Amino acid sequence: QVQLVESGGGLVQSGGSLRLSCATSGRTSSLPAMGWFRQGLGKEREFVAAITRSGTTLYHPDSMKGRFTISRDNAKNTVYLQMTSLKPEDTAVYYCVSRGDSFFGAPRPTSSWYDYWGQGTQVTVSS
Repeated sequence: QVQLVESGGGLVQSGGSLRLSCATSGRTSSLPAMGWFRQGLGKEREFVAAITRSGTTLYHPDSMKGRFTISRDNAKNTVYLQMTSLKPEDTAVYYCVSRGDSFFGAPRPTSSWYDYWGQGTQVTVSS
């Protein structure tokens, strides 16, 4: 059973940066896709970014692009989310996700496409 454990969340001032990490256990081979979703208080869960084993990325098509960068270390089965120029509206619980089965093309932005979810890490951006 694959387990995902996020770290790196916390409280940061507007304009600041954070780097989230997600470590994987329970699988020795590299996961085909890993990514991040987030959910703010009272809001729907939304896709943030994802990355394939070969490095193909997909970002949410709004202001997150250009401020957030996803990367991964296949040898460690770890995915990272570097967040810069953070805004109060980025405040949310950030969830690490991964897909266990192979696929063709780019990763998908839909939650049901991912097989495994972490417990989430809170990111709070103060104004």
